[in-house]
Amino acid sequence: MSGRKPRSVANPLESAITTPSERILKECHSLYVDSENGLVKIASSLGVRLLPPRKKIIVMIMGNHSAGKSSFINWYAEEHILKAGVAIETQGFTFVTSGRKRESLTGNATLHLYPQFRPILEFKGVTDYLSAEISSSKQKKFSLMTFVDTPGLVDGDMVYPFDVNSAITWLGEQADLVFVFFDPMGQALCKRTLNIVEKLSEKCGDKLLFYLSKADEAGKETDRQRVMMQIVQELCRRPGLNKCGFDMPTIYIPNPQRPSRCVNQIDGVCQTIEKTINQAVQKTLDQLEKDCDLMCSTISSRLEQDRADVAHNKSVRLHSFLCGAQGLFLPVLFILSFIVNTLSKDQLDELLGEGPARTLSIFTGMVIYLWDWIPEDGQVVFVIFFGAFCYLLLFLAKYFAGRGNKTLTKKEKRTMTEYSDYIQDIVKTKKGKLYEWYLQQCAAEYDL
Repeated sequence: MSGRKPRSVANPLESAITTPSERILKECHSLYVDSENGLVKIASSLGVRLLPPRKKIIVMIMGNHSAGKSSFINWYAEEHILKAGVAIETQGFTFVTSGRKRESLTGNATLHLYPQFRPILEFKGVTDYLSAEISSSKQKKFSLMTFVDTPGLVDGDMVYPFDVNSAITWLGEQADLVFVFFDPMGQALCKRTLNIVEKLSEKCGDKLLFYLSKADEAGKETDRQRVMMQIVQELCRRPGLNKCGFDMPTIYIPNPQRPSRCVNQIDGVCQTIEKTINQAVQKTLDQLEKDCDLMCSTISSRLEQDRADVAHNKSVRLHSFLCGAQGLFLPVLFILSFIVNTLSKDQLDELLGEGPARTLSIFTGMVIYLWDWIPEDGQVVFVIFFGAFCYLLLFLAKYFAGRGNKTLTKKEKRTMTEYSDYIQDIVKTKKGKLYEWYLQQCAAEYDL
C-alpha cells in the first residue's frame, strides 16, 4: 500500500456550502441511525418500529415524451446529467441526486442507494430499467432533493417492458412533489399521461402540480392560450381532475441567445421546491419530537408495568407458598398425630422437652379427637377426601407458581432508564437547538 495520505478535497467543499436546512436534516437523520444510541436501535429494543427521516425530498417529474423533463433537471442542477431530445430518451426511471462525485448506478445499486423504493420490484421487469445519476452539483437546492425522471409517455402501439402506469402511480405516492409537464407541441393530450394523472389525483392530489413546459415554442400568446385551453378542457372532462383552483404556469428553459416574450414562471418551480424542503425540515423536527415522546411513554409504561408485574408475582408467590405449606403440613400433622398417640407423656417430654411436647400434644390431640368423632365406617372415606384435599392444595401451589409474569432484570431496567435520560436530556435538547437554529433563518432576533 502507498504511504500517501488520502485526499479529502470534497469534504471541506461540502461543509463550506452546506445549507442550514441540509445540516438540520442530516443531524436529525444521524440521531435516528447512530450505531450506538440511534433512535431506531432504541425503538427496536422496545419493540417499536421507527423509520429514519429522509435527508432529501423526492420530486417526480412525469409527462409525455419530449416534454422537457430531462432538460429541466439539467437546468436545475446546472449540469448536463441526462440526455434530452425529441426522441424517447428516458425509457425507465432515473433517480438524479447530489453526491460527492459524478457517478452512474444501475438497477441493483440504485435500490441499495434508495432501499425505501425496493417495493417497486413487485412490478415485473422494472429492475432493468432503474438507474441513478449522482452529480456533484450543489446549485439551487439540488443537494436537498432527488429528482425522479420517468419514462416519456406516448399513446398508440408503444409497448413498455413493465407496467408503466402502475409503476409511475406508485412512485408518485412515495414522492413529496409530482410535476406534470405538458408539451404544447401536439403531445399534451396523451391519454396515458391523463390516465396516470387521474389516478394520482385520487390518491395524492395535493402533491400534483401542472406546468406547460417549452412554452416559448408554442408560438404566439394566442397559440399558447389555445393550447392551455385544450389541456384544461381535457383535464376537466375527467371527474377526478375537475376541481377549483386549477393552475398551470408556463415554463421554459431560459436561453440568453433566444430571448422570448413569453412569461416564464420557472422561478416559481424553484420556490415550490424550496417551500417543500422547508416543510420537510419542519415535519422532520416535529416527527422527531413525536418519536421521542412515543419512546419515553413506552419506557414509562414498560417500567410501570414491570412494577405491577413485581407486585403480582409477590401475590401469586404468597398464594403458592400458603397452599403448598398447607398441602404438606396437614398430612404430616395427620400422620404424626397417630405416631405421638402411641407414645406416653414422659417419653414425649424426654424426646422433645416439656414445652414443645405440650404444644405438639395439643395439636395432635385435636386431630385424634376429630378422628375418634368420625364413625369407623366413614374413616376410610374421610382419608380419601382428606388426601384429595391435600393434593388439591399442592396442585394450587403449583398453579399459582406458574402464574407469575416475566419481569425486567436490573440490567434491563437500568438500560431503559438510561435510554429515557438520553432521549430527554440529549435528543430533545438537540431537537430544541435545531428548531431554534432553523427559525433563526427566517425570523428576526426579537421574535425568538
